[in-house]
Amino acid sequence: MAVVASAPGKVLMTGGYLILERPNAGVVLSTNARFYAIVKPLYDEIKHDSWAWVWTDVKLTSPQLSRESMYKLSLKNLMLQCVSSRQVLFESRNPFVEQAVPYAIAAALALFDKDKTDALNKLLLQGLDITILGCNDFYSYRNQIEARGLPLTPESLAALPPFTSITFNAEEQNGQNCKPEVAKTGLGSSAAMTTAVVAALLHYLGVVDLSPLSKFEGSADLDVVHIIAQTAHCIAQGKVGSGFDVSSAVYGSHRYVRFSPDVLSSAQDAANGTPLQEVMAAILKGKWDHERTKFSLPPLMNLLLGEPGTGGSSTPSMVGAVKRWQKSDPAKAQETWRKLSEANSKLEIQFNILSKLAEENCNAYKCVIDKFSEQKSEKVICIYELRFFLELWDILVDCVVCETVWIEQSIEPSQEAVVKALLGARSAMVEIRNLMHQMGEAAGVPIEPESQTRLLDATMDMEGVLLAGVPGAGGFDAVFAVTLGDSGNNVAKAWSSLNVLALLVREDPHGVSLETADPRTEEITATVSAVHIE
Repeated sequence: MAVVASAPGKVLMTGGYLILERPNAGVVLSTNARFYAIVKPLYDEIKHDSWAWVWTDVKLTSPQLSRESMYKLSLKNLMLQCVSSRQVLFESRNPFVEQAVPYAIAAALALFDKDKTDALNKLLLQGLDITILGCNDFYSYRNQIEARGLPLTPESLAALPPFTSITFNAEEQNGQNCKPEVAKTGLGSSAAMTTAVVAALLHYLGVVDLSPLSKFEGSADLDVVHIIAQTAHCIAQGKVGSGFDVSSAVYGSHRYVRFSPDVLSSAQDAANGTPLQEVMAAILKGKWDHERTKFSLPPLMNLLLGEPGTGGSSTPSMVGAVKRWQKSDPAKAQETWRKLSEANSKLEIQFNILSKLAEENCNAYKCVIDKFSEQKSEKVICIYELRFFLELWDILVDCVVCETVWIEQSIEPSQEAVVKALLGARSAMVEIRNLMHQMGEAAGVPIEPESQTRLLDATMDMEGVLLAGVPGAGGFDAVFAVTLGDSGNNVAKAWSSLNVLALLVREDPHGVSLETADPRTEEITATVSAVHIE
């Protein structure tokens, strides 16, 4: 029987660069863009002489890349060797799946007793048939839309068939041949894919049971998925990253503090000949000291992503430049990071206040959101900042100007706390953007390039936009905005006029999930059910 698991993509709203070092926190939002992994036996039954085998077969299929690869898996040392690969586009390996398979099986061997190990071996001797599928949102289809003369709108994206074939960046750059790369939108496809494959394998092998899990609180089973996915992802990348992308793929939206890199030190022993089962046992028993706190956007707020079409950025090279700046000017770097950490905390606090206010007085909260979703915030921001300035100098704040604004905005006393929190969140994001821009200039990398600054300034001046920024490490990837109420459609139209493609991605706070069927079948069923015959 096939097992289908999915894991979401991410948007790192705060914590770029800082999240690499403990105890700095970041707020990461999981999305409705999901990666799917389908695991089933390759053969219907075990041949009579199969116990003499020391290898079993693994087949990996990626329909969107027209890729099919066959592997031999050693049941003795869990080595995975590619024996054939059929690709239409170009030769390429998938290191994330190639690490996920042996590490998931090693975890099973480390946790199972002899009886379960025997059953595991029988199951493995039927082979593994793995299919991976990523939602269209992970990839850029902007070039195809423009080539067809279609408008840069979400409707053009929605018209594409689900799991459309993936396109590639240009093969030539600066007149030189280079390996084509998949054009992505920066949602963390490798982390979501690794997590989905690990989750599907662990459930298929009987290591975890994902079916009864709650979406955030989770259980020890979710923790096992997290440990194996983090390990496989780090090994495939060749470095121990912060892990926020894998964490959100497993647990969903939350506030995250990274694990200590030393917890994966035993993974290096695998290269020195230590059996993978022993390595995985040590990793599972390690002190995983990452921290996560439940978080999601307050009610009536929506995440919106826009693809400006200026090309992606290399996160590793930007991180390297920032680290070199930290070493060359430690005092300035430390001060910038302190201010940035405080600004990140301010934004998180304001969002938590808004969530609490929505719960305590939903009518007042909804009334304010409805009003702000239909107007620009610039004028309100200016007066709010003036009021704050006057408070600092102990000057009477109930001046005619301020009173005029509150009356003009029809703000009742019960709504004032909501307004202050909204403006506080916006002010915190402006501060974050300024500090990130300063850090980029000091490090010599475009964390918020000038083109993105113009776009973000224009976006924050649009009706219904609370705040906007560059996610994660910044650069020329997609920008994000948090919109109020139903203003998202108008923002998407305004972005289109600025040559920015609004994506279909929205926040979905849920993490890894066990699905009921192949998502391709579900899409067909949904389409058929939507047809009305008269």
